[in-house]
Amino acid sequence: MGAEKEENIDTEAELEEFAMHFEANRLDSFKDWPFLEDCSCVPQKLAEAGFYHIPSEQEPDAVRCFMCLKELDGWEPDDDPMSEHKKHAPKCPFIKHWKPEEEYTVTDFIKSIAERQQARVKRIAETKIKEFKQQAEEVRKQMELLA
Repeated sequence: MGAEKEENIDTEAELEEFAMHFEANRLDSFKDWPFLEDCSCVPQKLAEAGFYHIPSEQEPDAVRCFMCLKELDGWEPDDDPMSEHKKHAPKCPFIKHWKPEEEYTVTDFIKSIAERQQARVKRIAETKIKEFKQQAEEVRKQMELLA
């Protein structure tokens, strides 16, 4: 029963993330955004650039791209979200093929889903490789102590 509940939680989180394909949902995520007027990094521009708000106690201005999953924080009032996205994630499919959401076709949307899944798999693999390397280093240290 516990595994089933955990699976439901993952599914709910995945559905929430999937909803970020839509600009209106990304815009809704900026409830407590620190920059609201007289600056470049307002919620509307962030959502248009593919970002949604993922605040934490340490990083209240953290955002993530729904497509490439790039996370950025430390925003300054004059930072342009689209320019920052291009600078920090130039290979992001959303940035490379950007066009207004209302111009998306069904084919565009399906391609974006596939590209996002590729980014998720890549991120998971990179995380697992990093964890493996850390564990290998710990085991190596323990083995050296035995020698």
